[in-house]
Amino acid sequence: MTTTTSHYTGEERSKRIFAIVGASSGNLVEWFDFYVYAFCAIYFAPAFFPSDDPTVQLLNTAGVFAAGFLMRPIGGWLFGRVADRHGRKNSMMISVLMMCAGSLVIAFLPTYASIGAWAPFLLLMARLFQGLSVGGEYGTTATYMSEVALKGQRGFFASFQYVTLIGGQLLAVLVLVIIQQFLDEAELKAWGWRIPFVIGAIAALISLLLRRSLKETSSRETREDKEAGSVAALFKHHSAAFITVLGYTAGGSLIFYTFTTYMQKYLVNTAGMPAKTASYVMTGALFLYMCMQPLFGMLADRIGRRNSMLWFGALGTLFTVPLLLSLKTVSSPFLAFVLITLALAIVSFYTSISGLVKAEMFPPQVRALGVGLAYAVANAIFGGSAEWVALNFKNMGMENTFYWYVTAMMAIAFLFSLRLPKQAAYLHHDL
Repeated sequence: MTTTTSHYTGEERSKRIFAIVGASSGNLVEWFDFYVYAFCAIYFAPAFFPSDDPTVQLLNTAGVFAAGFLMRPIGGWLFGRVADRHGRKNSMMISVLMMCAGSLVIAFLPTYASIGAWAPFLLLMARLFQGLSVGGEYGTTATYMSEVALKGQRGFFASFQYVTLIGGQLLAVLVLVIIQQFLDEAELKAWGWRIPFVIGAIAALISLLLRRSLKETSSRETREDKEAGSVAALFKHHSAAFITVLGYTAGGSLIFYTFTTYMQKYLVNTAGMPAKTASYVMTGALFLYMCMQPLFGMLADRIGRRNSMLWFGALGTLFTVPLLLSLKTVSSPFLAFVLITLALAIVSFYTSISGLVKAEMFPPQVRALGVGLAYAVANAIFGGSAEWVALNFKNMGMENTFYWYVTAMMAIAFLFSLRLPKQAAYLHHDL
């Protein structure tokens, strides 16, 4: 049921909306910086991993990219603890500052030709640092945005977390495309690849300034609680909630990465679509997907978060196999765009309220920790491995098995969504 927001004064509404902008701006920067690495890897791989085989170079850079995923659970625990014990604002500021530092290191890192094996080692360290940062960003930002959002419109305002997450990916692509118009391939490989990392670092500093002015949402009482940010307290008192969040996040992360980051490769390797055409299809689909988030957030405010999650699990279970089978033989770029958009609409039932539905499961003293750690673990295991699992099934000649794997995880997400309370125990009544 929609709850009225008329009890907010005009000034209070403005402050809360600004807080949403400030928090989500950092989220955009974090994901821009994280994905710039993936998009620029083709240009800087030779500088850090000298080899006669370009595939070996890209595999090495991909390995460093994957290492960033392994740091996410640690980041979810560390920043969740900081947020619950020292405030959401402090945690978000530290997180974006770390991402800024990581980007600056990569931007000015000497190459293998200058310092030898230290170059790839330092690149790995910078990526681990960034992985730690982005691992902590989700839980803290989701918690903050859920707490500061206007009551009755929390689904709408919380949806901007994924608007900026997707926007960060699209912005990373856009920056690279613009640079490609002014620099040739030799210049991009020599020094041009460093420009997006510098841009990311500057944007992170701007976000840091915005976040400095944010109002803290946690109270002194909850921060000083002896169980604040405690993993032991989380599992002792809220293990059922943690397992529930872990259960539906596993399916949510898997299907999200299947139809976003893996889908471009799927269109090329399986459907036989030209790489440039696949890029255009995915850019358009991701842009539309980004625009869907507030609409599905508003829908969740109308029908309830639990119902949105049930629709997500049910539709994902029913339509994943038909959609992927149709995309397997698709020849029309427009039809591919429509099918992917339909898939992303199903995913939007989850992503639009992803952080909010998790935040409502935990009390304030362990909220950021519960949200961040559960998300990071499920995301690292199921989201980070999506492409690897899909390609391995394809390599074994069992590509269709991957479709059923995603379907099974969506069925599990549906079952865990049934465990969601019809009326949230926490956050729902907060002002």
